[in-house]
Amino acid sequence: MDLEALVAFGKRLDKRVGTGSYREVLAESLLSVRNKQGRLVKLVANPAQKEFELRCGSKNIVLKARQMGISTWVAARFFLSTITRPGTLTVQVAHTQEAAEEIFRMVHRFVENLPQDLKSGALKRSRSSRRQLVFPGLDSEYRVETAGDANAGRGLTIQNLHCSEVARWGANAPEVLASLRAAVPPGGEIVLESTPNGMGGCFYREWQRASETRYVRHFFPWWRDPGYRIGGREAEEILCGELSQDERRLIEIYELDLEQIAFRRQTLNNFGVRAAEEFAEDPATCFLASGAGVFDTGKIESRMLDLGDPLETRENGRIQVWLPSASGREYIMGVDAAGGGAGGDYACVQVIDRMSGLQCAELYGHYTPEELAAQAAKLGREYNNALMVVERNNHGHAVLAMLERVEEYPFLFRTQRYSGWVTTVLTRPTMLERFGAILVAHPELFASRRLLEECRTFVRHVDGRIAAMEGSHDDAIMAMAMALAVRDSGYRYEPSHAHGKR
Repeated sequence: MDLEALVAFGKRLDKRVGTGSYREVLAESLLSVRNKQGRLVKLVANPAQKEFELRCGSKNIVLKARQMGISTWVAARFFLSTITRPGTLTVQVAHTQEAAEEIFRMVHRFVENLPQDLKSGALKRSRSSRRQLVFPGLDSEYRVETAGDANAGRGLTIQNLHCSEVARWGANAPEVLASLRAAVPPGGEIVLESTPNGMGGCFYREWQRASETRYVRHFFPWWRDPGYRIGGREAEEILCGELSQDERRLIEIYELDLEQIAFRRQTLNNFGVRAAEEFAEDPATCFLASGAGVFDTGKIESRMLDLGDPLETRENGRIQVWLPSASGREYIMGVDAAGGGAGGDYACVQVIDRMSGLQCAELYGHYTPEELAAQAAKLGREYNNALMVVERNNHGHAVLAMLERVEEYPFLFRTQRYSGWVTTVLTRPTMLERFGAILVAHPELFASRRLLEECRTFVRHVDGRIAAMEGSHDDAIMAMAMALAVRDSGYRYEPSHAHGKR
C-alpha cells in the first residue's frame, strides 16, 4: 500500500461498511496488540469497542469499567487517522509517566507490526522517541504527554486529542484540560475517558455537564466485556445458595447469565466496596464508591433536588443571596481565606442568620486577601454589621489585618489572645461533626449548590484524614462550619443595626 492508497483510505475512514466502518476494517487488517494473556494478536474490535465506534462523535466522554479496551481502541482509531490523513497531530495524555509509556509502547507495537513495505515506504519515520512518532511523508505526528505537564498542548494545533484516566489527573486537571481543548480546532476530535474516581473532581464534573457541553456520553459496564465470566466447577462453588434480589434484577434487565453472576460475586468478595468503582454497573453508583463520605449522601442528594435559584447574584455569580438582611436580625459570617491565585483553593464567605441558622448569602471565588477583606466588610455591613469569623490560619492573617486596619471593621470574632478563629487538630473534627449533624437534622437550612457539591466530595481518606477528594475543594464547608461553631458557642458581641461604615 503506497502513500496515495493510504490517503484514499483516510478519506473513507468514517464511512459505514456493513455493521462497522472502514476504520474497523483497516484496524483489523493492519494493527496488532497484546491480548490479556500477553500474546501478540491481530486487533479485533470487542463489543464495547464496536459500540464506541458506532456512536462516536467529534467530542466524547467515556465512563467505563476497568480493562474494557477503550484506551486501546481510541489509540488505534487515532493512529489510523494519523497515518492516513496528511497534517494530522494526535496527542494522547495519560495520568502518570508510567501510563504514558505504556500507551506509547502500544502505539510503537502498531508501527512495528505494520507491513514492511509501509514501514520503509509511505510510513517511514524521521524521528522516534519515548513520546513522539513523526511521519514526514504525511507531515503527521503522534505524541504522548502526561497530565502533570502544565504546558501540555500549549502552542500546538491538535486534530485528535485523547485524555486517558482523567479522573486521576490531580488538582490541576481543569487547567490542563482547558489548555489542551483550546488546541483542538473545530472539526478536531476529543475523547475524555476514565474509570470513576469518586463523586467529585474534573472528570465527574465533565460527565455531569456533558449534555451542556455537547459531548457524547459512552458508558460501558463490566459485562460488556465477554471475558468477565467464571464457568465450570468454580462457578458452581461460587453460586451455591439462592440468587440475591440484585442478581435477579441484573439477569432480568441486562440478560446476564450465571457465569457472569459468578464473576460478579467473586469480584464483590475480592474488591468489597471498591467493586462498584472498578467494575462499574451504572453511571451513578460507580461515582459514589470512592472514599467513605463524611456527610450523609442521602440528605445531600435529597436537598439538592429541592434547591431553587438564588434571590440575587452579584460579581458574575461569585456572590449569591437567598435571604436579604432584615432590620433587627443578627448575622454571623464564616470567612475562609485563600491566596487569591487563579488556581488552588477558593476564598469563601458564608452568611447565616444567628437565630435560625439559615444560610443567607455566600461569596465564593478567587480573591486576594485585600479583595476578600473589602468584599467581606461590605457584605458584613449589609447584614447589620454581622459578627465576622475569619479563619486565622495561613492567609487569614492578612485578611484580618486588612479588616482591622484598612476596612476598620470592628465586629470580628476574638479570643482573649487574638482576633480570628484558629482551626486545629482539636477544633476541626468538632466543627465538622457539628456541621454534619445539622445537615442531617435540618438540611433545609442550606441553600447553596456549591456548598452541597463540596459535601458530596468530602471523604475519609485511606490514611484516616477527612478532607476533600483530590481535585475537589472544601472552602465552603469550612466557612460554614466556622459560622455554625460560633453560633452554637453562645459567643456574644454588641452589633449595630446601622448600615454603612462605622
